[in-house]
Amino acid sequence: MPWVGGKKALRDEILLRFPLAYERYIEVFGGGGWVLFHKPAGDFEVYNDFNANLVTLYRCVRNQPEELIAKLEFTLNSRDDFEQIRSILRSKVELSDMQRAAYFYQLIRQSYAAGLDSYGAQPRDMWSRFPLIRAASARLQGVIIENRDFEKLISQYDRPESLFYCDPPYFFTENYYEDVGFTAADHGRLAGALFGLKGKWLLSYNDCAQVRELYNRPGIMIEPISRLSNIAQRYEGGKLYEEVIISNYDTTERARQHVQLSLFDSDFCAGEPP
Repeated sequence: MPWVGGKKALRDEILLRFPLAYERYIEVFGGGGWVLFHKPAGDFEVYNDFNANLVTLYRCVRNQPEELIAKLEFTLNSRDDFEQIRSILRSKVELSDMQRAAYFYQLIRQSYAAGLDSYGAQPRDMWSRFPLIRAASARLQGVIIENRDFEKLISQYDRPESLFYCDPPYFFTENYYEDVGFTAADHGRLAGALFGLKGKWLLSYNDCAQVRELYNRPGIMIEPISRLSNIAQRYEGGKLYEEVIISNYDTTERARQHVQLSLFDSDFCAGEPP
């Protein structure tokens, strides 16, 4: 599902930096769930987001996918419908969870760059998404879906065997998101919550002086990484967006194990001459 700040472009790199051993996976700022859906299913997984409409959508996808599909089956891709639905959701009028989920999904699919604000004016085949909704429902069956403030969630699920993946609103982009409950002051609150954890955590951020200063501590790894800037591609091909991956553990152990396995799988080890 498209989502502002989604990690489609970095999901492989993020998974490569996961620790080899952990028993509990908690995605603190779930958003579009790109990392959760890309990773192998685990015994204990938590998806969390502060946006109540988004969480309602995921719960309906998990628990009642056919009912959601029925609600979406005859939706219209039109500016009038889009603006009416946006107005209804912003009015906080009482709706059933299923109707709210269907409206919100339609808004995501039909808005410009999934920003929820302006009509995208692009052809969208809603029916082509139905197999993905069913697949997402199957993947989410064992996932706990939460709608909590990040600090309370982190405290609740912290264990030595926990892995927290955090993809918060980036510095200077806090106003890009609707209903996230995250302000500029919350960057420091997030850092404070992470520094005190028993478990491991991995954090993706924009590469800026504020982030580097906030996480410049002993035992904290800060790794720069680049990805293509999707929006800038329309005006400047090949434009890169600079980010950082921050963690409280050694993120190279999985890559090093892969290199070791590759050496042991060589022709030389199979009895062939070097």
